[in-house]
Amino acid sequence: MNGLLAIGAGIAVLGAAGAGVGIGIATARATESIARQPEAEGKIMKNLILGCALAEATAIYCFVIAIMIIMLLK
Repeated sequence: MNGLLAIGAGIAVLGAAGAGVGIGIATARATESIARQPEAEGKIMKNLILGCALAEATAIYCFVIAIMIIMLLK
């Protein structure tokens, strides 16, 4: 039973990988945009920070679900 819990928690944490990839892509695109239009840096940074915060929240939810699987289903 413990092995299945570990597998379930591992699958739940895989969602964090998607958030990491999303933040990386967003940062790359924001850097490119700032390089093309330096005068729009303020607007680009605001949107980048908002997007990164939402993606990071998804990763935190995945982590919390994994912890709940491990702790509450023992």
